[in-house]
Amino acid sequence: MDGHKKMTAPESPVGAGAEQSQSLDTTIIPDNAQECKMQDETFSQMQLDILQMLDPSFLATISMQELYERIFQRKPPIIDGLLYTGTYLFVGAPKLGKSFFMAQLAYHVSTGTPLWEYPVRRGTVLYLALEDDYRRLQERLYRMFGTAESDRLYFSIRANQISKGLEEQLAGFIGHHPDTSLIIIDTLQKIREMSSDAYSYASDYEVITKLKGFADKNHICLMLVHHTRKQQSDDKFDMISGTNGLLGAADGAFLLHKEKRTSASAILEISGRDQQ
Repeated sequence: MDGHKKMTAPESPVGAGAEQSQSLDTTIIPDNAQECKMQDETFSQMQLDILQMLDPSFLATISMQELYERIFQRKPPIIDGLLYTGTYLFVGAPKLGKSFFMAQLAYHVSTGTPLWEYPVRRGTVLYLALEDDYRRLQERLYRMFGTAESDRLYFSIRANQISKGLEEQLAGFIGHHPDTSLIIIDTLQKIREMSSDAYSYASDYEVITKLKGFADKNHICLMLVHHTRKQQSDDKFDMISGTNGLLGAADGAFLLHKEKRTSASAILEISGRDQQ
């Protein structure tokens, strides 16, 4: 009997457990049904969204309320209050010191050294000095920084043009240096293709748009060195060589000029979407 009791004793809770599980099932079923209904509604909405996007007359919009409810991550500045991720033009007259300033900018970002008391976030820098050779680069850097070195500053004096593999080259560099924050292209003209409409608004806008797309995708700053025209203008930024398509597609521009060409000091003017 003792043995029988030991064998039958567990049967009572099992039976009770079965009743409990049956009771639990009755409460779970509505939850599952509700979940299935929500999944069906989500799937139906996805189908509707896809059909809308395939409709050539569909225009994607967002309400002001929806816009306010969205949370956007603010662009971290490379140089506080001065330089952000995006695509910028750096323009000035020939032989005015643009390459010297680009070398200074590259060195400060690659070392994290404050620039004019502006805090700098350190990152790897690629400087495409396409109008220089390595001897001239060495002399310039030694004159500016002496024997001080930076292990995050890289140079190249040759690169492909935009439609002939430049993006792949830059992407390859970033792949090997994931902390890249700044790429300088000196000059923009060296990576542009020559065509019959090379200086049209559409062409200028397209070339900057391509470069901006790459910079935005990789969350870097792309600095494009360019020249100004000889013609004077009340608005200094109207002196940028080419059409308004260049500045229109870029995130901003830095313009370096002097009151007198022989002056030892220069003025740097800034116009940008993130510079307030």
